[in-house]
Amino acid sequence: MSNSIEAAIDAFANGLPVCLFDSEKREGETDLLFSAQHATPATMRQLRQDCGGLLFLAIGHEVGEKFGLPFLQDLHTQPELVSKFDVLEQLVTNDLRYDARSAFTLSLNHRETYTGITDKDRSLTTRRFAELTSEVFSSNLSPEAAKKLLGSEFRTPGHIPVCRETEGGLTRRQGHTELAVGLARLANVSPVVIGAEMLEPDGDLALSVDAAKSWAETRNIPFLEGADIIHALAEMS
Repeated sequence: MSNSIEAAIDAFANGLPVCLFDSEKREGETDLLFSAQHATPATMRQLRQDCGGLLFLAIGHEVGEKFGLPFLQDLHTQPELVSKFDVLEQLVTNDLRYDARSAFTLSLNHRETYTGITDKDRSLTTRRFAELTSEVFSSNLSPEAAKKLLGSEFRTPGHIPVCRETEGGLTRRQGHTELAVGLARLANVSPVVIGAEMLEPDGDLALSVDAAKSWAETRNIPFLEGADIIHALAEMS
C-alpha cells in the first residue's frame, strides 16, 4: 500500500477525517468522511460547516441485512404501496445519470433526541448506531433480536439519512457508499461511516477535485480517490 492510503487508514481508524473523491466517471464529488463510532457534536459541526452537502450515514450490506433496512427504491415500488399512494408511480427513480439504483434506506433519529437536527442530536444518532452495530455483531444476535434492539433505540423518519452498501460492495457498485464502507473495512472499524458532500461556496456545483485536494492539504487531511480504496482492498484479498 502507498504511504497516502496508509496515512488515511490510520487517520480514519483514530476518528480523524478523510477526504474521498469517487471518480470523474461517476458523481465527480468529494466527500468528507469520519468513522461513525467516533462521532461527536464537533464532527457533525465540521461536516455541516465545511461541506455544504447532505449529511449521510453509509452502512455495510451486512448491517442492512442484520437490521432488515430496505432500499427506499424497493420500498417505494411495492405494488401495495403504489396502489395506495399513486404518487409513487409518478416519482419512480428511473433516470439517475450516474447509477441504476439509489443507495438510500430509512432515515433515523435516536429516541433520546429532541428534534434530531442539532449537532448533539445527530452525533448521538450516528455514534449509537455504530455502537449498536458492533454490539449486535459481537454478540452474534439474530436479525429478529437486532431489529428489536434497533427499534428500542431508534425511530424513523429521522434526521440522519442512511445509505446502504450494495451486496458485493465495490465489485458491483463503485459509489460513495461502497467506497466509504470500504475505507472502514481497511481501517478495521465498524462499517458505519458518517459523511457529507463538499460543495462550492455558492452551492451551485460540487467542489472541484483540485479545490478539494488543496482544501485537504492545507488542513493536513488525507485525500483519496476511489481507485485507491479499490486497489488497497484488492491487495488485502
